[in-house]
Amino acid sequence: MAKANPLQEQLLKAGLVKKSKVAEVAREQNKARHAKVPPTPSAIQVEAERTRAEKAERDRALAAEQKARRHITELAAQARQIIEDKKVPRSGEVEYRFTADGAIRSLLVSEEQRKMLSSGALVIARLGERYELLPRVAGNKVRERDASMIVLDHGQDAEAESSLGASEDDAYYAQFKVPDDLDW
Repeated sequence: MAKANPLQEQLLKAGLVKKSKVAEVAREQNKARHAKVPPTPSAIQVEAERTRAEKAERDRALAAEQKARRHITELAAQARQIIEDKKVPRSGEVEYRFTADGAIRSLLVSEEQRKMLSSGALVIARLGERYELLPRVAGNKVRERDASMIVLDHGQDAEAESSLGASEDDAYYAQFKVPDDLDW
């Protein structure tokens, strides 16, 4: 039996507690005295932990931002590669004019290519400072990766207009007929 304190001895002599109960309490006190209690962290340790957590959060945010930038760069590189691989060779002497960046640009194309551009079978994509003709399928792949590289797509315009429906302006201008042979 562990050593009992004087109060416990008095309670035992008076018959208020049993000997087994005194021994049990003494063992618990001994365990509590010798048990390893984790020390309470000091203010400096709490501040250091908070600083570590903030730095880890900043590092995660920075890593996510860098990953997003790398992903955008990777998509742009894929789009450039698609344009290089799928470009349609331009041949002809018909000027096809279109607007890009608020200016009117022109490409020399054949009559067949001009018709395909007008119908939406071909699209015009920007590759650096030059413009290339792409088939519609390749144009859609480029648009998925970087929509800013597609400069002209008559097929996409028709899809967007049909989904939006006729506006009041369209109804008004429908009364004016446009000649079929109009080239600008």
